[in-house]
Amino acid sequence: MNIMQMMKQAQNIQARLKDVQQELSDMNLTGESAGGAVVVTCSGQGKFKSIKIKPEAINPENPSSVDAETVEMLEDLVTTAINQASSKAEKEMETRMKAVTGGINIPGLNF
Repeated sequence: MNIMQMMKQAQNIQARLKDVQQELSDMNLTGESAGGAVVVTCSGQGKFKSIKIKPEAINPENPSSVDAETVEMLEDLVTTAINQASSKAEKEMETRMKAVTGGINIPGLNF
C-alpha cells in the first residue's frame, strides 16, 4: 500500500468517524426509575439532554398536590446541576487529554 492509498483510507476513516459522532449526537436514549416517574434522556455520546419528573416522584402519597410549576422548577434545577457537572467534567477531560497529546489534534477524539 502506498502513501496515497493510506492517506485516502485515513480520510475515509475520519469522515466515517465524523458521521458516527453526528449519529450518536442525534440519538435520544432514555433511562427511567420508579416505573417512569423520572425519565432522563441522553445522546448516544452520553451527554445529558433532559429530565422529566412526574408529580408522583415528588409526592407519592398525593401526586395531585404537586403543581406543574413545581415539577418544572425541579426539572430546571436538576438540569442546571447536571449540565454544570458535565461541563466541568468535559473541561477536565480536555485539559488532561491535551496534556497527554501535547495539544496535537487526533482524529476521532473530541476535546
